[in-house]
Amino acid sequence: QVQVVESGGGLVQPGRSLRLSCAASGFAISSYVMNWFRQARGREREWVASVTSTTKKRTYADSVKGRFTIYRDDPQNTAYLQMNSLKPEDTAVYYCRARGMKDYWGQGTQVTVAS
Repeated sequence: QVQVVESGGGLVQPGRSLRLSCAASGFAISSYVMNWFRQARGREREWVASVTSTTKKRTYADSVKGRFTIYRDDPQNTAYLQMNSLKPEDTAVYYCRARGMKDYWGQGTQVTVAS
């Protein structure tokens, strides 16, 4: 059974950090581009970051560049999103997507940045 499960969200003050995890099962992420998206209330889902499967090239949306880091641990079949210097505008549900031969999405994890 294929599953993609995000975790690590929560309530955090501005300027603090969170690390999100994306644990996959039922397939090997080593052949997939791993991505993070987010969707704020009342807004469309937007792409946040990606890391490729072979070269491990990382790309980021301008809004998070320099603050967020995406990385992957293929033996653990898990991808991560390290989020530093969080801002209130980072508040959203964060989704993990594995894109390759097939396209898998997780159910999301809520991140709320507020004082």
